Amino acid sequence: MRDQADQENNFRFGYVAIVGRPNVGKSTLLNQILGQKVSIVTAKPQTTRQRLAGIKTTDQGQVVYVDTPGIHHTAKRALNRYMNRVAQASFRDTDLVMLLVEAGNWTRQDTFVAKALRSVEVPVMLVLNKIDLVADKESLLEFITVNAREGDYDSIMMISAKKGSGVEELERQVLVKLPFSRPFYDEDQFTDRSERFLAAEMIREQLTLRLHQELPYALTVEIEEFKRSTNLLTIGAIVWVERESQKQIAIGKKGIVLKQVGSKARVVLQELFGEKIFLRLWVKVSRDWSDSDKLIERFGYRDS
Repeated sequence: MRDQADQENNFRFGYVAIVGRPNVGKSTLLNQILGQKVSIVTAKPQTTRQRLAGIKTTDQGQVVYVDTPGIHHTAKRALNRYMNRVAQASFRDTDLVMLLVEAGNWTRQDTFVAKALRSVEVPVMLVLNKIDLVADKESLLEFITVNAREGDYDSIMMISAKKGSGVEELERQVLVKLPFSRPFYDEDQFTDRSERFLAAEMIREQLTLRLHQELPYALTVEIEEFKRSTNLLTIGAIVWVERESQKQIAIGKKGIVLKQVGSKARVVLQELFGEKIFLRLWVKVSRDWSDSDKLIERFGYRDS
């Protein structure tokens, strides 16, 4: 172990917010950096609803990457307004902000986020993701020239979070921008979130992957039971939806949808926790919960 003086003089520590519009790859990037699945990922926007810190510790430093919900230009429902508050609060109390955008596809929402970042007092790094999907790499220079005027960027990086291209160099550039300091978290800690939170998120991911249309946006997962015995972790979870018709869809004919979700979620949870899982799922209705500040707080969506 390093002594205290060595840590203070040669070790770096800091918080880095990963921000951007929905579905640009923020969670994929966090998982790639950590080398394991912590943040859930689907092709549907609004998959990430709450901030989640992923902690990466090396011999050179400890970086706390904060994955945030996608920022919405318009937020009509209480849940969307909550997600915007959480994402924008991440601009504060960080040492660096990474604005993630899709290479070759700058949208009005990107402009909205970029303008919101003009007031931050820490460096902002522009990160172009999904460069593997851009056939004409030379076109990216014009893309950067046209869109970089939306903000005052400390640096510009190009990566593919899914394939890992450029991610190691991105991490190196992030680390050198952080202050010298002792680490705050234990070396083996990889997130600041509880096991109950991670369990709920992994179940919600499988529901989102399995269900179609608007239903994934109308459901949330609440852990009611989380109990360890000698050789088994028992998890009981309620899937909350907003309509009786949605309940029937989430359960499926003869319970087939819920059984498939439970089976796949159990595999993911066993890999995450490294132990045998017994998983029970129920579906219940809480009418229009996503448009009620009181209910979204009850289901764990708290600004703090």
